[in-house]
Amino acid sequence: MQALSAGPCVIPHLFERTQSDIGFVGASPPLSQGKSSGFLPDRRACSVLLRYYAPTHDWKMSLLLDNQFKELPQDNSVDTKLFLDAVSHLPAFIDCLGSKVFSVIKSDITGNITKIRGVYVKDPQRYVTLQHILEAERDEHPSEWPKVGATLALMWLKRGLRFIQILLQSIADGEKDENNPNLIKVNITKAYEGALKRYHGWLVQKIFTAALLAAPYRSNFFKALSKGEEVKEEECLANVRHFLVNFTATVDAIYDMYTNLNAELDYSV
Repeated sequence: MQALSAGPCVIPHLFERTQSDIGFVGASPPLSQGKSSGFLPDRRACSVLLRYYAPTHDWKMSLLLDNQFKELPQDNSVDTKLFLDAVSHLPAFIDCLGSKVFSVIKSDITGNITKIRGVYVKDPQRYVTLQHILEAERDEHPSEWPKVGATLALMWLKRGLRFIQILLQSIADGEKDENNPNLIKVNITKAYEGALKRYHGWLVQKIFTAALLAAPYRSNFFKALSKGEEVKEEECLANVRHFLVNFTATVDAIYDMYTNLNAELDYSV
């Protein structure tokens, strides 16, 4: 399966300050398909930019920033321990969506993290990166792989992570329902259709349709992301964009790994 392109980080209001100091590489438009304007740096440049800018920015309490994903090395390998440490805090993000109907996604993410960790702790020195796990299971279970063990768990987990990434990127890009601008239904729908819908059967899709009816107000969602604090929308969006830099790069790297190893499966549940 061809991985979705998550697009670059877009932080227009920082460019005037940093463009003369940091070299950028041009990148393709984000998921908003060109709605954002201005100079578009690649993700590694964004990471440099945010480190440059962070000392002067007052980052408020944020559920997303408490446990950020680390910047990937040049080879885009994903350190297993660092990944598990960061991703283990993401199920709490699903609670920000309000409705208990979304607990299906939360449970799926939690269960797959547990399966991957169960493999990793058996031999941490052998499974330094996620690719080490996939390659080891391929060698140990040639007839069953990739529909086995942590390989299968990570395949489904990355789809849940892509759901979160598309949702946050859509919100960061300013995509709204013109008739209901304070709802995030359009953002959740885009995330579901882009990351999960094709892998779900009729029943699960109906459950998600019901969940959309309980989608939270945009203002309530931002308050939940800010741990109950009253935070200005732009401040919350700045936190989201900051989080997305390394998170998006990590999700992209996992999708690329599955493509390169021919480990992707296309079936519905």
